[in-house]
Amino acid sequence: MPEMPIPPFDCSPGLRLSAHERVTEIQNQAVNRRLERIEQMIERLEKRLWLTVYGVAAVILAQAFQSFLVAH
Repeated sequence: MPEMPIPPFDCSPGLRLSAHERVTEIQNQAVNRRLERIEQMIERLEKRLWLTVYGVAAVILAQAFQSFLVAH
């Protein structure tokens, strides 16, 4: 008579461990999504900052050029 293999069974510590792993995975996914959103916000802020810097530089150059034209 062939021996039937004993099917594996889940024990309480094993179930707790797998549940903990799943919760950790979900938390990591949430942190990654938040980091991606923060990175996008930083990129938009950086673009606005550079636009402001270029705008200020353009105004300064325009005023210098205007004063140069008026002086001559």
